[in-house]
Amino acid sequence: MREDIGTTKYLIHAKIEANGVVERPDVVGAIFGQTEGLLGDELDLRELLKTGRIGRIKVEINSNQGKSSGTITIPSSLDRVETAIIGAALETIDRVGPCEATIKVERIEDVRDAKRKLVIDRAKKLLEALEEVAPETQEITERVKESVRLEEIGEYEGLPAGPGVRDSDAIVIVEGRADVLNLLRAGIRNVIAIEGTSVPPAVIELSKNKTVTAFLDSDRGGDLILKELLQVADVDFVARPPQNRSVEELTRKEIIKSLRNKVPVEHAIAEARGKPAPEPAPAAEETHDLEQLETTIGKLRGTLKALLLNERFEPIGETQVRDLRDELLKTTGVNAVVFDGVVTQEFANLAARHGVRYVVGMRSRVESVPKNTRILTMDELRRLRYRK
Repeated sequence: MREDIGTTKYLIHAKIEANGVVERPDVVGAIFGQTEGLLGDELDLRELLKTGRIGRIKVEINSNQGKSSGTITIPSSLDRVETAIIGAALETIDRVGPCEATIKVERIEDVRDAKRKLVIDRAKKLLEALEEVAPETQEITERVKESVRLEEIGEYEGLPAGPGVRDSDAIVIVEGRADVLNLLRAGIRNVIAIEGTSVPPAVIELSKNKTVTAFLDSDRGGDLILKELLQVADVDFVARPPQNRSVEELTRKEIIKSLRNKVPVEHAIAEARGKPAPEPAPAAEETHDLEQLETTIGKLRGTLKALLLNERFEPIGETQVRDLRDELLKTTGVNAVVFDGVVTQEFANLAARHGVRYVVGMRSRVESVPKNTRILTMDELRRLRYRK
């Protein structure tokens, strides 16, 4: 329905079902009668109709086997909040004529979208017809181009997406529709949104045959989405906006910079597991510490023993690995723990709580490295010490 669209901002679309035979006048009468006085004088439907703020109510209803069903459409020039209130009031109607009835609002349509589309379509045609663009019109044409990019947002199997997703051999995965719009403004067309923390099957399937960059907000929500993406999809790179910024609010320059600074997925996986990314060569003052730790773990190999070291890396306690936890609890001033065994998450957390700077074992099963404590293995010590 597009009648009286000149002043209409919104259309309320509702479905009606009645346990009996009713006709249009019955429905219209019920709407006015059962909402009268419900919302006060300012939102009284009769007054709104008189002043033109509510248009002619359109009812299409059919009866079959003693029951009636159909649709109700109400044009509104109110603001969106007031229009939503009118829509909610419709759902309070429980009787039409002598029959029990239910009304359910399906959606509220912004009819100005149709006008915007007409403007954009016409602007595109005018732009295409121009043989030459004068320099002084550059700002205007850039605005039209931006509107064209925004109009290009579509859907890929129900998900907000740019027009380049199907044909491009690479895609950018973002969180929501607003992120897609912002990347389109920046001229990036191969973008798709997952719309939630659960990764849709369509995105999983796309990731199998395309180079995938996950471009997610730098917050807990982005971390959760990235964690699931890494579990179910084939991601190649990860990009994040600056700290405390979201993708939808970035400028074009910031978007391009963030995507250029994307990191391989291996780096992101290491961070997601709480493990440090590949480290640079140790500083000169750290090399001596690593050498001593490597020498100590080498001597302990095969002994099933553990050593507790002070800040000068001198032994201040020695015990069997099975008694290491108790020994650590009763010893103060421990800077490093070196033992012939596997570093578990529980022991790493215990060591961190007691201010231990280094925990060195033969192997590690630590998934989340505690703050201010380094978890090292014999192989890692060798690799770090010789990375110069």
